[in-house]
Amino acid sequence: MEPAVLLLLREGASYGYELADGLEALLDEGRVDFGNLYRLLRALEEEGIVCSSWSEDTPGPMKRVYEITEEGVVLLETWVESLRTAQDRVAVLLRRHELVRAQRQSGE
Repeated sequence: MEPAVLLLLREGASYGYELADGLEALLDEGRVDFGNLYRLLRALEEEGIVCSSWSEDTPGPMKRVYEITEEGVVLLETWVESLRTAQDRVAVLLRRHELVRAQRQSGE
């Protein structure tokens, strides 16, 4: 969930409920656990990856708005590179699996 949160914040500042909606759409895994999301945001803020402030610009009660920091952008890029590497490794495994399966089927 961390790289997805960082990506959403890279797209623009956001508050918790908006992030949860974005995560649900991006990850397609159903409802987001708000407790886990806010714990993650708090931890990322303590590490200097995100920062937050209270916004009075929205109707209703004040909302905490989160933004990604420069350190967060660097971390997101590290995540993206790691995910690309993992994607490449999975692609190699899948290609090899298809080759083995095709060889077995032609030999039967």
